[in-house]
Amino acid sequence: MNPSEYRQHDALALADLVRKGAVTPTELLDAAITQAEAQNPALNAIVTPLYEQGRHMLNQLPDGEAGQQMPFRGVPFLLKDLELEWAGTPLKSGCRGYAGYISATDSFAVTKYKQAGLIFFGKTNTPEFGLTPYTESELYGPARNPWNLAHSPGGSSGGSAAAVAAGIVPAASASDGGGSIRIPASCCGLFGLMPSRGRASLGPGLGELWQGAVRSHVISRTVRDSAAFLDLTAGTSPGDPYTMGKPGETFLGQVGQHPGRLRIALTTQHPFPGQQTHIDCVEAVRKTARLLESLGHTVDEIALPYDHTVLSETYLTMVLGETGATIRELSDYLKRPARRADMELNTWALSRISEAYSAVDSSYQKRRWNTLARRMGELHQTYDLLLMPTLARPPIRIGELQNTPAENQLMKIVDAVGGLKFLKGGKQIDQLAEKAFGYIPFPPIANMTGQPSMSVPLHQSAEGLPIGSMLTAALGNEALLFRVAAQLEQAQPWANNWPPNLS
Repeated sequence: MNPSEYRQHDALALADLVRKGAVTPTELLDAAITQAEAQNPALNAIVTPLYEQGRHMLNQLPDGEAGQQMPFRGVPFLLKDLELEWAGTPLKSGCRGYAGYISATDSFAVTKYKQAGLIFFGKTNTPEFGLTPYTESELYGPARNPWNLAHSPGGSSGGSAAAVAAGIVPAASASDGGGSIRIPASCCGLFGLMPSRGRASLGPGLGELWQGAVRSHVISRTVRDSAAFLDLTAGTSPGDPYTMGKPGETFLGQVGQHPGRLRIALTTQHPFPGQQTHIDCVEAVRKTARLLESLGHTVDEIALPYDHTVLSETYLTMVLGETGATIRELSDYLKRPARRADMELNTWALSRISEAYSAVDSSYQKRRWNTLARRMGELHQTYDLLLMPTLARPPIRIGELQNTPAENQLMKIVDAVGGLKFLKGGKQIDQLAEKAFGYIPFPPIANMTGQPSMSVPLHQSAEGLPIGSMLTAALGNEALLFRVAAQLEQAQPWANNWPPNLS
């Protein structure tokens, strides 16, 4: 199978070819590695090649009836280098402090992926601890967008998205704590769905992550692949703090079913006063709205249905506290206090700032999550879906959101004087938060409320870069998202929209 033929198939189609004997798993892995060797030097999407481990997995694949029952038998797959444990392999989380870490067990999702017959052959680029909406860690260097190498593939699942967009794999693992599935899906012209809180276990090493904001799934080219992957991982493991379990029908079975005539709310309003949603992103969402109307749905434009200050304050407090906790865990692993040299300046500074927040601050802000959930719950009493831009701007250029020299100096002051004095000194923390939130103001609401949310790749910017539109459903209603996504995919197919150098 040559690379051009290989990348024209989604994961389910590749598995079907294996099942029919038209291609072998070895040929698929060879094709994937060939693609990786050709594309990755420019993209820096795969940061830990694990080709030999992949060939070992090939040798363990069962034949006969047991193999026939594996939905993805022999399909090449990549794991994001964050959160997912694969026993016997490195997991660095983009941090040099974890340079020697080797996973001892498999995560729940990894076990399910193995049981489905997927073949892992590498790990993908991620920012340090998944903290940024771009993928430019000091440890790995920047991942690049296949549509334009000067631009970011987004983050934190940027390496996974770049690998899928370049045709190295049809789908790759991803996770989302504030948009980290949907952001890179939007940047790279792919489909990305974040499941509901509790739909799929993060166990056994993790219970809730980022106080329940994080969910794990995949980025894919097709809707049906995403649905089939969620069928694999939907479920619980002992001790999970949130459980939703499997629905009565499969998610794959929802693909192709008519969603009915829906009422959809639309807003393009940038949550931060004084900031504007880029015209290309506004126009992309309006085109999506017109397409939905042509399919029989009703779209009403509304004001932002929640208080942006509650969202930004609760989200920022959560991220600060979780960063501090992450550094404490790093200290446990290192068996000594973590030091500035173990991590990037911004991560260290965030952990220092987190020390200025009290247990009362954290608990108070967590209670305010309820305000956001109630506002969105009220919205869904009237509307089936909320349509927004995935991002406020088209894909940024590499380095565009990195610290300025003045901001670097500010972070060094935080290191020197500590978080409490820094917070008492002015509004710098609010300004830094708005800089990051200005690019990604829309995705985090669903992380806070627990709702499922997806980015669909229907449009491009004036420069020819992908722009996603985001649809969010009520808690637990991934089935509706898959039905609508499949309807949009059929009306305006995107699976064969390749970056110019791959067309």
